[in-house]
Amino acid sequence: MTIATYISDLLYRYECVILPGFGAFLSQKVSAEFNEKEQNFYPPKKQLSFNSQLKKNDGLLANYIAEVENLGYKQAVYKIEEYVQQLQLQLEKDKNFTIKNIGTFKVSEEGKLQFEPLSNTNFLADAFGLSSISAISVSREVLKKQVEDLEEKAPILFTPEKRASSSYLKYAAIGILALGLTGFTGLKLYSNQVSEHNIAEQQAAESQLQQKIQEATFIIDNPLPEITFTVTNQSGDYHIVAGAFRVEENAHQKVTELRAEGHKARYIGENKYGLHQVVYSSYLTRRDAINALHKVQRTNSGSWLLVQEL
Repeated sequence: MTIATYISDLLYRYECVILPGFGAFLSQKVSAEFNEKEQNFYPPKKQLSFNSQLKKNDGLLANYIAEVENLGYKQAVYKIEEYVQQLQLQLEKDKNFTIKNIGTFKVSEEGKLQFEPLSNTNFLADAFGLSSISAISVSREVLKKQVEDLEEKAPILFTPEKRASSSYLKYAAIGILALGLTGFTGLKLYSNQVSEHNIAEQQAAESQLQQKIQEATFIIDNPLPEITFTVTNQSGDYHIVAGAFRVEENAHQKVTELRAEGHKARYIGENKYGLHQVVYSSYLTRRDAINALHKVQRTNSGSWLLVQEL
């Protein structure tokens, strides 16, 4: 398997995958959308971007390669370095380089590195198996014309009835109306009586309650002082990772150091790769987490965003 395949695998699970010495691939969830020009519905996806400033090795890619290929950590790092050198040489020679299933890098005339993600790859695991759907337009005018044609071919005929039966219907209607008015009057009278009874019962209950309150006496000899607690409870699925360690003791030591610096650091446990993860803090929303990540990266460029899977 190639480095590109490993990066692609990790992008399904993480929102930030760093290619040490080159840059980081970032992903952001995009909702389902309708392309009016193409008349297609597209499922939700992860939109990729690239940040050339994040180059420091965070251990994620190297540890994954080491686990899959059963290599030592240093061997995995060396393999990544060879791939990055090959990528940079290709860019110097051809001014472009395509990473399979991820995207294409190009060097502009001004010498700037540009990244264009591939549109046929969706790294959102929840949308696996979903594809675009073509919209079918509804021909309302055609259906309307068909209805008009049917009306012309089969006109509706009305057959007059005998007038004699109408008088019986008239008297029956008058009788039903009289019964309805009588019933309505009786119902209204009954409703008024019920309302008066309910009001009387409510007033009696309130009177008894007020009497009980006046008779009650509360005596407190030694009132207790008020105590105010300020509790900070970190929660959320968006974590700013400070580091991942093979030895759990080192992870707890890192938590102590970060807390001494004023961070709300904590140990969030061992991931599936056997690494003990330490985070600066956790957040409920992606926006708050991204803002915090930018601040942290001023002092630790190797920090990254982890979205905990539900």
